[in-house]
Amino acid sequence: MSPTNRTVVVTGIGATTPLGGDAASTWEGLIAGRSGVQLLEQDWAADQAVRIAAPVAVEPTEVIPRPQARKLDRSAQFALIAAQEAWKDAGFEGRAGEDPAADPDRLGAVIASGIGGVTTLLDQYDVLKEKGVRRVSPHTVPMLMPNSPSANVGLLVGARAGVHTPVSACASGAEAIGYAIEMIRTGRADVVVAGGTEAAIHPLPIAAFGNMMAMSKNNENPQAASRPYDVARDGFVMGEGAGVVVLESAEHAAKRGARVYAEAVGQGISADAHDIVQPEPEGRGISHALQNLLDNTDLDPAEIVHVNAHATSTPAGDIAELKALRKVFGDEADHFAVSATKSMTGHLLGGAGGVESVATVLALYHRVAPPTINVENLDPEANVDIVRGEARKLPVEGRIAALNDSFGFGGHNVVLAFRTV
Repeated sequence: MSPTNRTVVVTGIGATTPLGGDAASTWEGLIAGRSGVQLLEQDWAADQAVRIAAPVAVEPTEVIPRPQARKLDRSAQFALIAAQEAWKDAGFEGRAGEDPAADPDRLGAVIASGIGGVTTLLDQYDVLKEKGVRRVSPHTVPMLMPNSPSANVGLLVGARAGVHTPVSACASGAEAIGYAIEMIRTGRADVVVAGGTEAAIHPLPIAAFGNMMAMSKNNENPQAASRPYDVARDGFVMGEGAGVVVLESAEHAAKRGARVYAEAVGQGISADAHDIVQPEPEGRGISHALQNLLDNTDLDPAEIVHVNAHATSTPAGDIAELKALRKVFGDEADHFAVSATKSMTGHLLGGAGGVESVATVLALYHRVAPPTINVENLDPEANVDIVRGEARKLPVEGRIAALNDSFGFGGHNVVLAFRTV
């Protein structure tokens, strides 16, 4: 195979989410249909119109030593935890160079965040106003940089082939994985640690999203607030956490005898050119991303059995995505088992594509699709097979594929495809 068109595989996964502090507990929560949404207990939440969110199940300071944690924004803490798990899960020991199977000059890192170190920025501004110039942390700038999670993951594993941070709002994590696939496919790297992270459960982002009517205000019933495809859906619920995968060329993985979860088939990318916030209502941009994926990979629509949908629980966005699936795949979409895992994790913004890629890979590996919870009255426009209530087995024989859709403010559309090996 040409070194500029190499097969890419997933050999490691890691996560810290509202459902669990690692990939295994997160997957267990998804399959069980458990919600990670809860009523916020912080004092500042009492004055908010939105008083619910999905915080991580395990605080990062329980995993990262406190002296190290104090020098990291919360988003970078999540990324390090997920990346460390994925790196170990892939079978690497120590940093690149220390482990002879990982050449630092052939190792990359691509970790995205939609907002970056927003909690550090806002908290340190409060320190400046309340306590004065001399009390501002000297670590503020490297903590708030949007590339801080990626840079710290790069330092963790010793990546020298390139460390990158694509920023495309809620599509950021998926775009990071797509970028990593291309790094390997084009021969720039043999191994890339990739994913997304976000930590924005803070008074200002909560107030801002709430005032733009993007978030659910179902404070009375938090665990039922995220309800993709339900006629009563009224906006997303903010979550936090990170999801990371280790990608390798198939040749490199085989040479070191690595376990392979799935093939990372490729990506499809487009932009709506419609509105800074609202999705194009007919899903034309999403359709273009899906067609771009088909045009640039060997993916056969007949192989696709599962879609981890973007489905944030907004009235317009959920249906636009389904319209796009129908437009591109037609009757083939009848055999797609569509799951909306944000019904359980909330919406992790720039971290969503990372966590949902982990879920998509595990769905193929275990051949089971997670449920979409809280769909009591299905929207009549939801004209595909939504996996509702409980998990569903996928075909046990043959090669199958799955899509992970991610879209973001600004009209960013990214679709990733994975396939069993």
